Formats: sequence, C-alpha cells, structure tokens
Amino acid sequence: MGRGAREDAEFRRKTVGCLDGLFGFALALSRDRAVAEDLVQEAYVRALKAARRPLASDDVRPWLFTILHNVWRNERRRRVAEPLDDMPEILETAVAIQPSAEEDLDRGAASDSIRRAIDDLPETYREVVALRFSEGFSYQQIAATLDCPAGTVMSRLARARALIKKAVLATRVPRVVGGRT
Repeated sequence: MGRGAREDAEFRRKTVGCLDGLFGFALALSRDRAVAEDLVQEAYVRALKAARRPLASDDVRPWLFTILHNVWRNERRRRVAEPLDDMPEILETAVAIQPSAEEDLDRGAASDSIRRAIDDLPETYREVVALRFSEGFSYQQIAATLDCPAGTVMSRLARARALIKKAVLATRVPRVVGGRT
C-alpha cells in the first residue's frame, strides 16, 4: 500500500505545521525544555514511520498529539526516580533559583500567577488545560488524544479551573482602599 509522493509531501507539510503546538504540549507535560524537544522528535519520527496515517484530507493534529502523549507515558514508565540526596548540586540550584519575596511581588502580573498555577496542576489536569487552551482542541479531540471519555475531559477541566482559581486567589495581595481591604 504505497503512498504517492504528493500525498507524502502534504502529510509532511501538515505535520511540520504542528511542531510548535506539539512542543508546547510536551513542555507542559515534562516541564523541561530538553525533554520536550526529545518528546517532539520521537513523536515526529514515529508519525513518519507509521504504517497507518490519517488521510491527507484529515486533521493530523489530534493524531500527532496522541502519539506525543503515548511517547510521554512510555517515557514516564521507563524513568527511574533518583534520590535528590545523591545529587547535592541539584538541591543547591533549586534553592538558588527560588525568587525572593520582593522579586515575586515585582513580577505581580496575573499571567505569571496563572502560569504558575497551571504548572502546579497535577499532570492529568495540566494536559487537558494545555490541549484545550493552548491548542484549541475540542473535548472530543482531547478525549481521543488522552484515550478517555469526553465527560472525564470536562470534569478534569472543571477541576483544573477551580484549582487555578484557588491558587491565583491565594497569591493575590489584598488592596487597601480607604483603610479597607
């Protein structure tokens, strides 16, 4: 079952057009730029090698994001946790990069606190938020990508929104207006 050169070129064009979105999703999952780059590369290689691909007329984005999500799952399963006690340089770096209270207040922008709240979400919530709001996926596309029911996607999004709202409100500094907060 050979593919035509034109169909193959169209497939490659569509997949390359998704790379930025894939990288954003991989970064949301891994929280590490180098790991995200590796995940996107592996997902793209698997997509190119796939015997069964979407047709040229189909939307390849959900299919590619599913591959990336599966690569991430497999990578997480393979990882062996390393105790931090054995790596004092990591502990020192983590302490050194903690922002001071003044720096934190200086940043103060709502987008920073929202971004932090999203980063702090459990992975199952973070991935649906990334796919819905960064990539604009529908509930059905997210469900297909994550291999779960659409109702679960909606529940996770609702819970994620509540956690984000709670985290953002907890970081707000009350304004004093006329002696009142």
